[in-house]
Amino acid sequence: MNKSHPGLSDYALLLALGAIWGNSFMVIKVAVETVPAATTTAGRMLLAAIIMIFVAKAARQSLPRGWRLWKFILLAALFGFALPFFLIGWGEEKIDSGLAAILMGAMPLTTVLLAHLLTEDEKLNFRTSVGVLLGLIGLVVLIGPQKLATLGDDTVRQLAIAGAGACYGINAIITKSLVSQPRRSLVAAIMIAAAIMMLPVSLYFDRPWELDVSPLSFGAIILLGILPTAIATLLMFNLIDRQGASFFSQINFLTPLFGVFLGATFLAERPPANAYFALVIILLGVAVARGRRPV
Repeated sequence: MNKSHPGLSDYALLLALGAIWGNSFMVIKVAVETVPAATTTAGRMLLAAIIMIFVAKAARQSLPRGWRLWKFILLAALFGFALPFFLIGWGEEKIDSGLAAILMGAMPLTTVLLAHLLTEDEKLNFRTSVGVLLGLIGLVVLIGPQKLATLGDDTVRQLAIAGAGACYGINAIITKSLVSQPRRSLVAAIMIAAAIMMLPVSLYFDRPWELDVSPLSFGAIILLGILPTAIATLLMFNLIDRQGASFFSQINFLTPLFGVFLGATFLAERPPANAYFALVIILLGVAVARGRRPV
């Protein structure tokens, strides 16, 4: 099916999604101030799962059936939601939300590299290899070669967020086996599975009933479940249905920019100069790997 030429509403939706996901780094930072990452992740996934169950029922879509299909759903839940959400939250317990957004900006390059290793039809060529190399250089500039050598606490947490990007890359490959399924019921199933994965972790390690949760953190978790998890996922599928994955991939240029801007504006974060330099290098790498200009 041929997609129509992108219109103003498509670009507006793309911009809105970039703002929502860029904003999520700031909201996660607020949430993990008093709620550990595992419980923050479990809370947002549980709320998103409840929302998506009602959305799927409203669309008269039943949850998927069959063990073969559920194997991919469980993998998508792990690598697309539970694990990366936890890693980002755990990282942001110590580092600024803007730095987290920059680290995640390299995610498309992780996807390119993993596709080369795990698929037969998406091998690296010269252009994509240069893009991946630029992305790696950007990460080294951001974290700092000396910190990488010593692996202090902040460095490990930055690497954890970079690891979340690798999770998303793995998930991009996994979801190829799920594209034929009804979208609303599929997303509901994935979020149910992710919530089930994270709830025992939260209960065992965090003992959430003993936490002194601030109203801001509680509100942040509610916002995370509703907006960047449930609603943004539905908007994402709507935009991909309208304009395709290539158009949607431009989100990778917007999310880190919004993340840095919002963290600086509302949390008074001041990323060091090397962070801005790293952001430029990473976005350049994404542009080169995609073989087109960002906009």
